[in-house]
Amino acid sequence: MKKLLVIIFAATFVFATTSITNFAQAQNTGGIQEGDLVINAGIGFGTTFSTFGANFGLPFGANVEYGITELETGSIGLGGDFGISSGSGVTMTTFGARGSYYFNDLFDIENPDLDVYSGIGLYYRNFNFSGSTTNWGTGVYAAFHAGARYYFSDNIGGFAEVGNNWGWLNLGVAIKL
Repeated sequence: MKKLLVIIFAATFVFATTSITNFAQAQNTGGIQEGDLVINAGIGFGTTFSTFGANFGLPFGANVEYGITELETGSIGLGGDFGISSGSGVTMTTFGARGSYYFNDLFDIENPDLDVYSGIGLYYRNFNFSGSTTNWGTGVYAAFHAGARYYFSDNIGGFAEVGNNWGWLNLGVAIKL
């Protein structure tokens, strides 16, 4: 499972860097715009479900959002989220759908390099216990997130997000296509 995760992150990085050189560079105007595709990939601090006395280690995850509409006071993005954490013989996988509202216009944030957002999601969490067939704790749950992205160039930046998706605090790289 860990090899699969490394392959997914490597493929995401290669795809994103190749896409950035192949796509026309669009001027970032702050917040997600209609038609924007943003990929976040990173590491989490604190798994969102700790029980069984298990040490789940550091969760890894990625999400993608597509800008579906611009409003008078913000914009909306929809997408998906995936995260994985493993330790003490337990592997936790989380995936689901999410939606975000971007506050840049509402708060009069004039910095085009900054995206401020929050949102909700519906996730499926699966536990895999080595040596056991039980599926205790597996199921669907509602989630929330709040975060910010800061772009160092038109298409590459960093993100920080709090919530209860795959980690309580997630940090990583943001790529806008």
